[in-house]
Amino acid sequence: MSVVNELAIWAMTGLLAIMTVFFNLYILMSVWNQKQKKQWGPSETIILALSVANVAHQLVCYFWMTMDEVDHKCRLNQMIYTVMLLLIFSLKFTIMWDSNFLTFYYSTKLVNTPNHCYTHIQAVILKHVTLAVCLIPLCGLGTCMPMLVVFHSDSNNDTKVDKDCGVLMPNNSSGQIYEVMYLLLADVLPGLLMMKCCISISVHLAIHLRHMKASTNGAHGPKLGAQMRVIKMSLSLVTIFILFLVVDLYVNYQIAVYHENVIMLTFFFTSVYTTAAAMVLIYGKKTLWKALIHEFNICLDEYPCLSCLKVPEQKAKPSTSAKVKN
Repeated sequence: MSVVNELAIWAMTGLLAIMTVFFNLYILMSVWNQKQKKQWGPSETIILALSVANVAHQLVCYFWMTMDEVDHKCRLNQMIYTVMLLLIFSLKFTIMWDSNFLTFYYSTKLVNTPNHCYTHIQAVILKHVTLAVCLIPLCGLGTCMPMLVVFHSDSNNDTKVDKDCGVLMPNNSSGQIYEVMYLLLADVLPGLLMMKCCISISVHLAIHLRHMKASTNGAHGPKLGAQMRVIKMSLSLVTIFILFLVVDLYVNYQIAVYHENVIMLTFFFTSVYTTAAAMVLIYGKKTLWKALIHEFNICLDEYPCLSCLKVPEQKAKPSTSAKVKN
């Protein structure tokens, strides 16, 4: 990858880093304020863990990219870069599984399954949400540690020509096998589980809308109230996850097979995902969305010339629809 392209990716990742940190810190503060008013539910715990992982990943990732640009000849100890990369990959693992866990939680609240064994497994998992969100990053770190053994440092040149600092590459069949296993565990498996949840939610939505339409005899369009916001958020999370999965697998294929120096692209696309996921979470949590719009309008009040940018705030309306805690 040319120096110009690396600088462009570094600059764009910086903008995404600012947005990711802002949105996720806003989520963290809002969720923390909710704890002062009421007891946390499982969704708040999972969202908190996901936001912390997003912020940590973005900070470590951008710090590595910045050091990689500043330290042109990689004079800093390569082990420091390697440790940062291991943290980045383990945090990515955490983000993927936390996203999957959140989608799984919403699917359990929206979809009733007749399979009692599956329902019992769901209940056990949701009963130990805190333990699960603590085990996920530990599993991510444990999954990435073998990289130090089966990978070798990409240090064929003394100067930074078509290489990055501290990058570990598979140099034998065992390394390539491990890389495939890592992608299966960190990307493909959570992606398949999220697609399963997506299909379940979509089928539930179709059936529910059909029943509601039949019960109203076409007098007015069916409404799901609070459920629709949860459904939109869940399906949006799955959509951006699948898009990210396709791109990430392609980039990793280029790295593994053709040994192309495009590792910064993986960090850039992960940054895009963390930013988009945070925006979807804010929209999905109605209280967060309303508070963000209100604060945005208050900021615009300080500048009358920007009043045309104000977003209309919706007033609370009484509703008899079924509600889902999200």
